[in-house]
Amino acid sequence: MTDNITVREIKPGATINYKRNFMSRENHLIPSAIEAIGSTPLVELGRITQNLDGRLLAKLDYLNPGLSKKDRIARQIIEDAEEAGALKPGQAVVELTSGNTGTGLAIVCGIKGYPFVAVMSKGNSIERARMMSALGAEVILVDQLPDSTAGQVSGGDLKLVETRTLELVKDRNAFRADQFELVANFKAHYLHTGPEFIAQSAGIIQGFCDFAGTGGTFAGCAAALKEHDPSIKCFIVEPKGAAVLAGKAVTNPGHRIQGGGYSRTDLRYLKPDYIDGFLEVSDEDARNAARQLARQEGIFAGYSSGANIAAAIGLLEGPLKGKVVATMINDSGLKYLSTDLWE
Repeated sequence: MTDNITVREIKPGATINYKRNFMSRENHLIPSAIEAIGSTPLVELGRITQNLDGRLLAKLDYLNPGLSKKDRIARQIIEDAEEAGALKPGQAVVELTSGNTGTGLAIVCGIKGYPFVAVMSKGNSIERARMMSALGAEVILVDQLPDSTAGQVSGGDLKLVETRTLELVKDRNAFRADQFELVANFKAHYLHTGPEFIAQSAGIIQGFCDFAGTGGTFAGCAAALKEHDPSIKCFIVEPKGAAVLAGKAVTNPGHRIQGGGYSRTDLRYLKPDYIDGFLEVSDEDARNAARQLARQEGIFAGYSSGANIAAAIGLLEGPLKGKVVATMINDSGLKYLSTDLWE
């Protein structure tokens, strides 16, 4: 599959690079945790929306084996690389991560027999590093910039992680599982997550929003949703004060919402025709929404999931009042126990 791939060259629901379609594993014994990735539940959050005009649907991707939506792209990246011959038996795999992609890659690489090296900023929560290590990854933690704060990973911190990642790829003759560049990031969600939203909701979704990290989830889901119904409105969620995709200046580079808002505008699969608008969420609103999600809906999720819920509520209170809005539950709250999210 080439870098200049177009949406029309991939059909939603296809089984490219997969032994079975994610949505067909029910009532089957599966051979490994890899086949347990995807086909996560879609839940209506009726308690959160009880005083709102509209409906909110949440896809529980924190129920993937690695406790996040990034398991999907980890599988797609490795299986695409195997099919293309870019990844050789026993070759090392290296990637920078805020913890979730690394966890997914640790699972997939461990099962398939590839040594995996995760490169992560020390600003990310320690639970993520410990989980990747437990899953067999070699975890290399990179110091933050002198003026950075633990738990607040800036764009500058991420650049340090990128530099160390490139060094390791060269030194170890490794395959770079580049989540920012590889089309597999987009494909995983265009072929699977988006079509799951459509099938599980019986096609009633009218709006979608997601917190942008690499942009792959938003782009893949938005492309599939708009192909199904061009009237579906899709919104990118960003941290307040770090909304560079919306064209705004960065005033809060040390925001608390891990996994995105790194001041990167070179997200290659974010096409303008996928985007109907941009939404900003503050640290406080993301934290409060994550706590509300846990208390009222029994869904224990992280900061970016809280940002998604806060943004979706804003849509139901504003431009999508009376509509059906869908979003992602990106990862588990278990990955944030050492942060202020659960103080």
